[in-house]
Amino acid sequence: MAAGSPLRLRLGRPVRIRQNREFARVRAEGRRLASGCLVANWRPLAGGSRSRLGVISSGSLGSAVARNRARRLLREVFRRHQHELAQPVDLVLIARQSIVGKGLAEVERDFLNALQKAKLCS
Repeated sequence: MAAGSPLRLRLGRPVRIRQNREFARVRAEGRRLASGCLVANWRPLAGGSRSRLGVISSGSLGSAVARNRARRLLREVFRRHQHELAQPVDLVLIARQSIVGKGLAEVERDFLNALQKAKLCS
């Protein structure tokens, strides 16, 4: 990216963790931290890589509408703050029951608290 150009905040396919084996690798080789309405699992990547995100919302959250909203909220907070990560990571966010009924600001606060506790933000 050229100097002075705005940061790209897209969250396309290359930035998403999509395969079960990738989720399993993050869980097996990475670290875990619970913070508020989410659980974060992460695994550091090589320096030249780009951070990737996977989101999990189980049936215990409620209806499909509630699960999809939880996934959308978690993807959005990652999209907004992906360039603040100190190093590239594979990050898997798991929605907890307490996310139901929360707004974007509350989820964002929990996400940033998790990043700070994990020392992942710059």
